[in-house]
Amino acid sequence: MEMSARFWNVVAERYSKKPIDDEAAYQKKLQVTREYFRQDMEVLEFGCGTGSTAIAHAPYVKNILAIDVSSKMLEIAQGKADAKNIENITFKRSAIDTFSVPNKTLDAVLGLSILHLLDNKEEVIAKVHRMLKPGGIFITSTVCIGNLMKFLKFILPIGKCFGLIIKVFTTKELEDSLTEAGFKIDYQMRSNEGTVEFIIATKVSRSD
Repeated sequence: MEMSARFWNVVAERYSKKPIDDEAAYQKKLQVTREYFRQDMEVLEFGCGTGSTAIAHAPYVKNILAIDVSSKMLEIAQGKADAKNIENITFKRSAIDTFSVPNKTLDAVLGLSILHLLDNKEEVIAKVHRMLKPGGIFITSTVCIGNLMKFLKFILPIGKCFGLIIKVFTTKELEDSLTEAGFKIDYQMRSNEGTVEFIIATKVSRSD
């Protein structure tokens, strides 16, 4: 956690000013997600970064707990929420690995641009499943770089230089991880480049 936190603390300011790569796709993801939200929902977002997505969704749910390993990212996020007088988001420094809530207490969990950076993707997906109420939803936007195997020899060394290693798996492998954990995939959208998979999955089975 600490190595990752140091990296994100260093890049936080620059990251917060970086424009969204595909604004139309981002807005589409927000729109589709909100179709699943209700005003009484308790939501967790892990890897929340500078809080833009949590802030965008705040008016549509009851409460959002947004966690990240980077204190600098969270400082920026809190400042943005304060500027907009948003009071139903709690920002907290934590990794998903060490974060804990009672089982079956959350209505929705968001893990955006994060699963491909984790060493224990399957464990985290199983943990999310346990946190969710029956019928709860898991929303992910994940780089499935295994879809572009021929480019890996160029991309992976770049990631190592910047202190990040993108884990290699395909969309199919991500889908299998979700379904094996007890989720049913309700919605999917893929980026034009074929690497980023946006998925909304519902908890349908009880493994806890």
